[in-house]
Amino acid sequence: MGSALIGLAAAVVGVTGTLIASVLSQRLTARVQSEQFTRQQQVAETQWLREQQVVGLTRRREGYTNVNAAFRRYRTHLLNFLWIVHKGAVTAEAREAVEEARRDHHSVLAEAQMVASGQVLVELNDMTKSLSETYRRIMCLEEGDPDPDGSFDEIRADFARIWEQWEKMLSAMRADLGVENNPTELRAVP
Repeated sequence: MGSALIGLAAAVVGVTGTLIASVLSQRLTARVQSEQFTRQQQVAETQWLREQQVVGLTRRREGYTNVNAAFRRYRTHLLNFLWIVHKGAVTAEAREAVEEARRDHHSVLAEAQMVASGQVLVELNDMTKSLSETYRRIMCLEEGDPDPDGSFDEIRADFARIWEQWEKMLSAMRADLGVENNPTELRAVP
């Protein structure tokens, strides 16, 4: 009977070992698959975040490019209109050109305000206030009711300050986009 029990015990241990190995193998496979799934999820999430960053950067770059062009166009039209007022040659077409540049500026600014960083938004708003005040002063001059400091020469001097303010705004935009700011680069294109 001793050898029968030993044989039975060996059979039980063998069968139990086989069953446990099968269960452990399945658990190990399940754990490995779970870890792989978790890694794939992390990789997918990281990739999605990168794509969102690229999309955000692209939207800001486009917005900043458009608003920069609109600011420059509006500033140029304002300066041209100031000269037309100074010459006393204001026409409906000249007035419409400055109004169109103003509307374009407001439209593009509204879009840029939705994607701009906080620092850029501060600079955009400051620039808009300066241009709006200059516009108001030019219109008062054109209507024959200038501000006490609203002569042609005084308003023309405002454009130098606006240009300096534009450089500050452009630096903030470039910094937000991760572009290195070199002060000599900004002064190169008036």
